[in-house]
Amino acid sequence: MKLTRALEKRVDVNKASLYAIIINLVQILSAIGLVLFLLLDPGAHLTVLNETLVISLTVLCTFGAAMDIKEAWSLRRMTVKMHGLHETVEQMNELNIALRTQRHDFLNHLQVVYSLMEMEEYGEARSYIEQVYGDIQSLSRQMKTACAPVNALLRAKTAESRQRGVDLQVQVSGSWQDLPLPGWEMCRVLSNLIDNAMDALEGQKDGCIRVSVGEDIRAFSFEVENNGPRIGDEILDLIFEPGISQKGEGRGMGLHIARETLRSVGGDLTVVSDENRTVFSGFVPRHREQSEQKR
Repeated sequence: MKLTRALEKRVDVNKASLYAIIINLVQILSAIGLVLFLLLDPGAHLTVLNETLVISLTVLCTFGAAMDIKEAWSLRRMTVKMHGLHETVEQMNELNIALRTQRHDFLNHLQVVYSLMEMEEYGEARSYIEQVYGDIQSLSRQMKTACAPVNALLRAKTAESRQRGVDLQVQVSGSWQDLPLPGWEMCRVLSNLIDNAMDALEGQKDGCIRVSVGEDIRAFSFEVENNGPRIGDEILDLIFEPGISQKGEGRGMGLHIARETLRSVGGDLTVVSDENRTVFSGFVPRHREQSEQKR
């Protein structure tokens, strides 16, 4: 993983593959233009053998360039997936930290209850247990979907938001049973949006994020809303393009990957932003075939 990141820093794969595609397209167009010029120019007295040779060389040149374009395009797609895998690994590390934090909190709760019982403060112990139990039940009701990875992610992000001083509210009004894409890919989408929202609220005292998960007869849907600063029009229009970011150089792939992940199953991701809130809304259709027929 570290070696891959080091190589990516030395070589911008996206730029290199884009240049390869452009150069080979120019090569194909130049070869075709040269053949047309030689064949259609009355002054170019070519024999049948020469014409055959020129056409053969052009076909070979065009075929080779087309194969290079295909490989360059595949490389770009692989790069996007690699970025996605990097984000997934980071999310799993965050989840591991969150679970360890929850285990630590649970041990603290047990110690408090044990101490209260030792001091024979049974009423206080009961009240403490009821409060902790109520918090756990409330969290479970909010985050109970049929997708275990999504549940784990929301729990981890809730714990992280508390550490960062952000109020994360989760509303679940759908089970998300039988999502048309793997749970880890949906986690990658949601994690990126929630992380961006927390970054936008950095240093804001009343920072609040609302994550809503729903569904209807046609699609699974979600929203990630925050009350942070408005996204400027110059960024908003290009926010899903690769490399566009307000976080500095070398960033800006997350939103592009998130949208492409949803679009790969017929869904989409959109954003609206004003002075009061920024909302990212996404959906994936229940049946991909129906979505493609509507198009």
